Amino acid sequence: MKYDFDEVISREGTNCEKLDARERLYGRGDVIPLWVADMEFAAPPAVLNAIRKRAEHPILGYSYRSDQYWNSIIGWVERRSGWKIKGEWLDFTPGVVSGIVFALRAFTSPGDGVVIQPPVYHPFARQVRLNDRVVVNNPMREVQGRFEIDFEDLDRKLSGAKIFLMSNPHNPTGRVFTREELIRIGELCVKHDVLILSDEIHSDLVFDPHRHLRIAALDERFAARTLTFIAPSKTFNLAGLSTSVVITPNPTLYRRLHDEFNKLHADQGNIFGTVALEAAYTYGDDWLDQLRVYLKGNIDFVCNFLHERIPSVRCTPPEGTYLMWLDLREWGMTHEEVYRFLIDKAGWGVNEGSMFGEEGRGWMRMNVATQRSVIERAMEQLYAAWKTLRAEGKAR
Repeated sequence: MKYDFDEVISREGTNCEKLDARERLYGRGDVIPLWVADMEFAAPPAVLNAIRKRAEHPILGYSYRSDQYWNSIIGWVERRSGWKIKGEWLDFTPGVVSGIVFALRAFTSPGDGVVIQPPVYHPFARQVRLNDRVVVNNPMREVQGRFEIDFEDLDRKLSGAKIFLMSNPHNPTGRVFTREELIRIGELCVKHDVLILSDEIHSDLVFDPHRHLRIAALDERFAARTLTFIAPSKTFNLAGLSTSVVITPNPTLYRRLHDEFNKLHADQGNIFGTVALEAAYTYGDDWLDQLRVYLKGNIDFVCNFLHERIPSVRCTPPEGTYLMWLDLREWGMTHEEVYRFLIDKAGWGVNEGSMFGEEGRGWMRMNVATQRSVIERAMEQLYAAWKTLRAEGKAR
């Protein structure tokens, strides 16, 4: 079946965060929404049909997650990444960030150190601090537009920490860590007896020739100290259904985390999230394969456009995710000036880079998971605004 990712679907008036909150967030309601990390594509037909079928039943009472549900996760992980997991390793969580918070509470105490790698997904630092743990930064190093791990610094930082909280693929830089990088991370965490919380929510969205590897699958020693978080939310545009998975091979860690879920009574979930996950992980392969091709086309379009027409905006294609990390430091403007320019003159609604850490100043995160026509319009608006700015001698 051929899926139509060019179809524009209006989300306005649905309490959609990306569109209906624009006036409040940007001061104008007409910016092109290129920010929050969901997609402008309809969910796969198999998922929508499964939800419709369940909604036909008039009673929406308590339910449980069946063997088919858990088997769909096991099958998906093995098909897509080659990792053979077991049902007793799996648990439900109402979101990846929620699962991470439960793990922080289960395995650390107030005042304990948690290592993160800025510029990184902003809830990492926020949730660590809100739970009275200490953020320990191991900043990514930029090398000619590509971000790499500072392993000497990571070695030092892990020596006083309890948890290494990683994003792989890395949001917002788009890095997909290599086998060699993951093994070095794992060895350092073994050396310092540090647990690994691996946020792999974007793991299905990786572009050739890159391959996503799960750190827990590389070595039994790593698996024994790793909790892996996945979800169909980014992959299939199901974020509003609040259904995610944590994979914990170590039975002792599994029990401690599950006890934390029970303490907070956070393990119920919802009927439609359960139905959607099972359908997505059972029938979603072909849809995802076509989606990845479409997303790569959007990425290539943006990079080629910038290279040919606005070369002062540097762009390294992401190895994974549908998020682009744009470097605007050559414009000679302050971070705040660039951000307001994009909103006020180019009509862009993006995430400004400093929200991911001070290392993100001068950068902007652009979500390209939308129709090609929208991307084309956004780039033309940026070019027109930049030409005016350049004519005024305010940008390169």
